[in-house]
Amino acid sequence: MAAETARVLSVNVGGVRKFDYHGRPAQSAIWKSPVSGRVAARGVNLAGDRQADLQAHGGFDKAVYAYSAEDQRWWEREIGRPLSYGEFGENLTSEGIELNDALVGERWQIGSTVLEVSEPRIPCWRLGVRMNDETFPRRFSKALRPGTYLRIVIEGDLGAGDEIRVLGKPDHDLSIRDVFRIYTHDRDEVPRLLAIPQLSESWRGWAEHLSKRER
Repeated sequence: MAAETARVLSVNVGGVRKFDYHGRPAQSAIWKSPVSGRVAARGVNLAGDRQADLQAHGGFDKAVYAYSAEDQRWWEREIGRPLSYGEFGENLTSEGIELNDALVGERWQIGSTVLEVSEPRIPCWRLGVRMNDETFPRRFSKALRPGTYLRIVIEGDLGAGDEIRVLGKPDHDLSIRDVFRIYTHDRDEVPRLLAIPQLSESWRGWAEHLSKRER
């Protein structure tokens, strides 16, 4: 049952970890662990959090990643084992708000921080490493439960237990799940992305490139 009030259950951060991947050195910061107390949200990061591959992760449009406890519970039933907060590499584990239905450009207040919904998480091989299942990125894509990246619009601090207050929604109907579905399944709908002013530069570039190629 969804919580009456949308809230943050856990704030999770992690550093870069080195490991072997198919006999070659690799690194990732996908291992996130819950932290207690207030956590500063500044610039393009939460305090104490890192990304290893800055080409694929981090930056203004991917400063904070949120995944819901509801989706996590769905996955627990799918894979038959319990999952801990942060196991999807998320910075915020939420409850009571449907992240995948959030609109691109929607703004939330959490603690003294204002965050803006930016784009879905596209899974890479590192998620397979984290879940100890190389097929998991494909399963993740098929499930259409990507969670959302967030921009830090107003710096502040946040913590577990904070309410997630929706401050405003943009005047379009493109959700995070829509963007993910268009990317993974329905590329004939790519022009929808170009009509959204809050779409990130990287996504706009991808959509423009695909639209030109189709023409």
